[in-house]
Amino acid sequence: MPAPSMTVIVPAKDAGEFIATTLETLTRQFVDDHSLKLVAIDDGSSDETGAVMRRYAERFAHAEVIRNESPRGLATARNQGLAHVEGDAFCFLDGDDWMQPGRLPVLHRTLHELGCDLVRTDHVTVKGLERRLVRAPFTHRGVVTDPREAILPTDDRTMVDYPFAWAGLLHRRMLDRGLAGFSDGLFTAEDRPWIWRLHLQARSFAVVDAPHLLYRRGLSDSLSKTLDRRQLHFCRALGEVLDLVEADREAERMLPKAVFSVLALSSHHLVRARRMQPAVRREMRAGILSLLARLPRDQARAAIERIGGPRRRVLARVLREASHA
Repeated sequence: MPAPSMTVIVPAKDAGEFIATTLETLTRQFVDDHSLKLVAIDDGSSDETGAVMRRYAERFAHAEVIRNESPRGLATARNQGLAHVEGDAFCFLDGDDWMQPGRLPVLHRTLHELGCDLVRTDHVTVKGLERRLVRAPFTHRGVVTDPREAILPTDDRTMVDYPFAWAGLLHRRMLDRGLAGFSDGLFTAEDRPWIWRLHLQARSFAVVDAPHLLYRRGLSDSLSKTLDRRQLHFCRALGEVLDLVEADREAERMLPKAVFSVLALSSHHLVRARRMQPAVRREMRAGILSLLARLPRDQARAAIERIGGPRRRVLARVLREASHA
């Protein structure tokens, strides 16, 4: 049997309403069904997600379905998939999203024509009947670039603010070099240290055009809308971002961007924390205080001045607490 050209990793938990659509679109990517390997991870689902995965696996020449008896989180599930990659490229797809036909052949061909480590793409958000194109925040299209040059400027949206693991395709050498994995156990913000590591340590990337990935927004069980303890993981994830940047050869140049990102995301969570249970809110606040205590005072103050509205006031107050902790 011919070996696959690439692998797609699909982790999902309780995605029974959508997973068939997700997997169906993968059957419409390559003319030769030997080209693609499916690795599906049923992360402790209590619905029919696993059964649908197993049914669709029979339609692929190369497929594996992994079952976790209890949920281990998106980061760990993606790592489980990475252990089963075949071919010279791989990508991720969440269990409630889908792809337009022909997306993967275009990305695979472009990755090799450009000879870069990874390619990144725009995507389309879907909320009910509404569709919106979200552009990857990089000026050049189809141009191979040093990924480090897509991290700055500090206070503008850049590629490290576009962390979506599913928005592109990676060459296998990213896996072989140890750059493709996620921090085990992270249930939220797992893409943040991942995207920073890629942009700091990969050698080349390009933003390219391709048939779209469609990303569902506004689902009631989405982790982005959940207010339980899993949201606390963002503190650990951003701490890992700071670790990466502080250890980098250009730490002085990159740190202001990391500081701005930490403060912007912390302000978002501080505002959301008002709707959390008191115990979770206290734990969230303590985690943010520890995170902010790591930031250089002058850079943090300068970043807060560029964050407007009520978030600035919330951050300034918490930063004062952190400085006296």
